[in-house]
Amino acid sequence: MPSVADAIRAALLTPEPYPKVRAARDVARDWRRGELAFAFETAMPDRPARPSRPELLSPAAMPKRGRGQSRKGRIALLHALAHIEFVAIDLALDLAGRFGAEMGQGFVGDWLSVAADEAMHFVVLARRLAALGSGYGELPAHDGLWEAAEATRHDVAARLAIVPMVLEARGLDVTPATVERLRIAGDETSARILERIYRDEIRHVRYGTTHFLEVCERRGIPPAATWQGLVETHFRGSLKAPFNDSARQAAGLPREFYAGIAL
Repeated sequence: MPSVADAIRAALLTPEPYPKVRAARDVARDWRRGELAFAFETAMPDRPARPSRPELLSPAAMPKRGRGQSRKGRIALLHALAHIEFVAIDLALDLAGRFGAEMGQGFVGDWLSVAADEAMHFVVLARRLAALGSGYGELPAHDGLWEAAEATRHDVAARLAIVPMVLEARGLDVTPATVERLRIAGDETSARILERIYRDEIRHVRYGTTHFLEVCERRGIPPAATWQGLVETHFRGSLKAPFNDSARQAAGLPREFYAGIAL
């Protein structure tokens, strides 16, 4: 039986978007069916393979994309979101492959299911871009998400604190307003796509919070103070209000975690 680590590494090293989508879905399906051994003799790559496009820029070098009211602005918004979802496939795969041996089979199953979700999100966004006369790769994108993964590759607690509990949680804060702007612009199709993604991301943040609390309990460390210290150490930005407290609460992320260090 092939190992889950081998299958995850192969998916991470698949560069092109649609083959990566298929690889992520295949790993999640094969794991769910019991066709992959719980074995981690294979190390994860330092970086996943990337396609030749889009051009990757530093976040500071990215052009301003506006608020998504015009067709051009909506294309720029949807392209940015598609890139986030594409990188999120690798973030979820890497979580399962890098920390699965330490965290156990339930952890692996959760993050492989997230990888399959992110693959689906990418596909629907890429199809929407095509319907608008564009496509993934036609605009530049930034590499900040994977920088967060590199900064936390040494510790599962740090990775969970930053990726699902900061970066994905931020998506819960901003998505409702983005959906409303799309509706005002008359783009009901894009609005509904983002609503579907939003519902899935609540579950993803919940996985992050649940496993973070498990790590803290196992290590005998205080969850809120530990999370705050990890964010201050590893997150380059700052936590800024307003927060979608109801969505964060639904994801199991208590206000006491982030309110004390927010600007």
